[in-house]
Amino acid sequence: MPAYTTQDIRNIALVGQSGAGKTTLVEALLYHAGVIQNQGSIERGDTVCDFDPQEKRYEHSLDTALAHLHIENTHINLLDTPGLVDFFGRAFGVLQAAETTAVVINAETGIEPATLAMMEHAKNDGLCRIIIVNKIDADHLDLEALLNRIRETFGDVCLPLNLPAAEQGKVVDSFFTPDGEPTAFSSVAEAHTNIVDQVVEMDEQLMELYLEQGEELKPEQLHDPFEAALRDGHLIPVCFVSARNGSGIRQLLKIITRLLPDPTEGNPPHFLKGTPPHAQSAKVLPDPDRHVVAHVFKVSNDPFRGKLGMFRVYQGTVTTATQLFIGDSRKPFKPSHLYRIQGNNQTEIAQTIPGDICAVARIDEIFRDAVLHDSHDEDNFHLQPEEFPMPLFGLAVIPQKRGDEQKLSDALLKIASEDPCLVITHDSQSNETVVRGMGELHLRVVLEQLEERYNVQVETRPPSIAYRETIGGPADGHHRHKKQTGGAGQFGEVSLRVSPLPRGEGFVFVDEVKGGVIPGQFIPAVEKGVRLALEEGYIAGYPIQDLQVTVYDGKYHTVDSKEIAFVTAGKKAFHNALEKARPIVLEPVVNISITASGDAIGDITADLSVKRGRIHNTEMMPDGRMLISGQAPLAELDGYSTRLKSMTGGQGTYEISFSHYDPVPDNIQRGLAEKHQQRVHHLEE
Repeated sequence: MPAYTTQDIRNIALVGQSGAGKTTLVEALLYHAGVIQNQGSIERGDTVCDFDPQEKRYEHSLDTALAHLHIENTHINLLDTPGLVDFFGRAFGVLQAAETTAVVINAETGIEPATLAMMEHAKNDGLCRIIIVNKIDADHLDLEALLNRIRETFGDVCLPLNLPAAEQGKVVDSFFTPDGEPTAFSSVAEAHTNIVDQVVEMDEQLMELYLEQGEELKPEQLHDPFEAALRDGHLIPVCFVSARNGSGIRQLLKIITRLLPDPTEGNPPHFLKGTPPHAQSAKVLPDPDRHVVAHVFKVSNDPFRGKLGMFRVYQGTVTTATQLFIGDSRKPFKPSHLYRIQGNNQTEIAQTIPGDICAVARIDEIFRDAVLHDSHDEDNFHLQPEEFPMPLFGLAVIPQKRGDEQKLSDALLKIASEDPCLVITHDSQSNETVVRGMGELHLRVVLEQLEERYNVQVETRPPSIAYRETIGGPADGHHRHKKQTGGAGQFGEVSLRVSPLPRGEGFVFVDEVKGGVIPGQFIPAVEKGVRLALEEGYIAGYPIQDLQVTVYDGKYHTVDSKEIAFVTAGKKAFHNALEKARPIVLEPVVNISITASGDAIGDITADLSVKRGRIHNTEMMPDGRMLISGQAPLAELDGYSTRLKSMTGGQGTYEISFSHYDPVPDNIQRGLAEKHQQRVHHLEE
């Protein structure tokens, strides 16, 4: 058994904007806990978590890394996540492995877009949250103003557990000791009272003792209501630290060990059993004697060391002799080698308990988001799916060497298996393999991995925009499919109605056939025919969405009716309805946030206006730059990075995220339809 219990474990995901100092903070925690002898730095490229050659070259975290430490009989697992928007998917995908999300804020730049995104995502996942303000040793800071802005943005539930000291770059505890040294603003006594007042609201008996008897409460008395306040979002503690000079690090370790929830105290994981929409909530308990239930939250592929699957145990005990199933697979495996991960280093362990995080190597069948279990009672278990940003940037990739097509395909599948926001598709219209990711940097990193890890060189070109089609109004369609070939023929007749749905609703198929005019066994064939037509498109060859198809009438023949006949009849009846339903081509519209100096705002807004963009808001940031928020069609942002650099002297940055689909202008729709007809004509020749 490990030298600790489930109650001794703390799982913490460090998230926040790139440059906030998350990786350096992990180094400081490891160093002050005595795990490492020297504190590494990003500049020297010797940190525990940024071990990949790409990360050292970019001086940014590009993927989540795992580290751990043991202090005061407490085992702490730290998940160091990337803060660049291009790699948010890799950060979001590991949050469920933690009870606590530590949102790290750069004291120099304040609340940034990633801060907002991570706070919201952690809240939606039901995770406890703590805010860590780093780099408090920088010059010319107004930490009181920053704390006020944090409270304005995230609520009055954000209360400091320590305060900046009167002496710059140091902190004073305000939770464990009700009085202390002079502070830069407020006072220890006031901060302590505010925290206690907030926490006792979770316990009526304790509140009565505190208010009526006026007793000073000890930290031990506050532990349970403190945990309840964290779970309910009634309290978001704020801590001030400097990972660079070590100020506040020992206090932060004390806060982690004594105040943050263990796996029995955090909000329970959202496990489901069954398939949507009939999946039911499933209870999983951190009991070492129950059946094993574990979740694979990260997979990495190393050309030399093979596949590594990192997983969190939620129930039961996993040993090297445990027989495990992956998802619904009937083929078991034994994790003959279990590893504890410290950056790039793996230490073999004999077993792991509920709440802990470890890894298994060289199991080819393992995949990200898989549930591992040792009993078929837990078949069809899965965690509630995470919501990931839609990958919008794309590149068509072609191998430089003839014959490398399979090698490229294998390498792309391995890279995509590690990243929930990397999508590989094959466009049948253009016969091209398209890699879609979160941004230009994301795709650049993937191309470098292809060459450096898998020795695959590729050429790239811009891919087609992911247009979609829909309809502008309701219409009926009908088709009779009749074919006689000497023996038994084919017969199927279908009448259906199409009607538009709100944007983003997808596709709904409704069976309103009465009297058995189409036997029930042929209704799936009608739906299959409709779905085939959905994928092929109608006016411009793009997938059709946001509509309902209702089958209400038809005919069949007792001898000649077959599944293939109703597939054909369904497809052609759908085409007949589309012809009358005013088909529309839709284009993806994205939210865009641009950060630049004030003197470039005029050029930026004028450029967006020309590109059919709309500005929604401009905001002054703490460092004097301007934040412009708006929307624009994705098709108009091709080459935007180059244009923005030209307008801002290389200083502007931007982030985009999918918003919705909108109809394209008439002239663009005509052009897309003409190109589609030319392609169809060419194929027919």
